[in-house]
Amino acid sequence: MIRRLHVGPRLSEAAIAHGVIHLAGQVPENQPEADISAQTREVLGHVDRLLAQCGSDKSHLLSVQIFLADIHDLAAMNAVWDAWVVPGATPPRATVQALLADPRWRIEIVVTALQVGEPTP
Repeated sequence: MIRRLHVGPRLSEAAIAHGVIHLAGQVPENQPEADISAQTREVLGHVDRLLAQCGSDKSHLLSVQIFLADIHDLAAMNAVWDAWVVPGATPPRATVQALLADPRWRIEIVVTALQVGEPTP
């Protein structure tokens, strides 16, 4: 069985199947004009919120894909990431430069995590 959260006409924000959570790419919705540090903090906040709704948290990340509009933002993004990620539970991660759907976005993050609790209704 697949459970989907925040289902829209084009995508769901999350899907849970066989105890694995797949999040859609999370982007800076509230601060599209902000710098990479602020956008990264916002996006990681979306990840935290969605994982909690799915019955998990950042200590159960299985893999992360990070897309940067400008690879020169890597150091500033990593500074925010390093403060957020759980020491000793850092997931496999890929970071690439990519043309993002909105030119104001500097980052998009895709997460896969292990479900450890029940999703919130």
